[in-house]
Amino acid sequence: MAKITYIEHNGKAHTVEVSSGLSVMEGAVQNNIPGIDADCGGGMACATCHVYVKENWFNKLDPKNEGEDDMIDQAFEPSSNSRLSCQIQVSDNLDGLEVHLPEKQI
Repeated sequence: MAKITYIEHNGKAHTVEVSSGLSVMEGAVQNNIPGIDADCGGGMACATCHVYVKENWFNKLDPKNEGEDDMIDQAFEPSSNSRLSCQIQVSDNLDGLEVHLPEKQI
């Protein structure tokens, strides 16, 4: 179990506990976090779970694979710290992770 903080574009923060083994996207959907659409349900076929990972956490995550990079290119305002939250697996090591949500998902 890890506490994940989702910060909306307007600055409103939501800290929730997410079970290990779930994705950051699944944690958002299960806890009704606004701003994570997850249209493809985690199949990495869209970019509607795009998040910006706080810099001090970015290098602690497993690296992106080529498919994720391709989908991030389709996201709204991608950045060097962009990730698809469906590709971030929650573990105890991610306790305290903060992700910022873009202004919108496309």
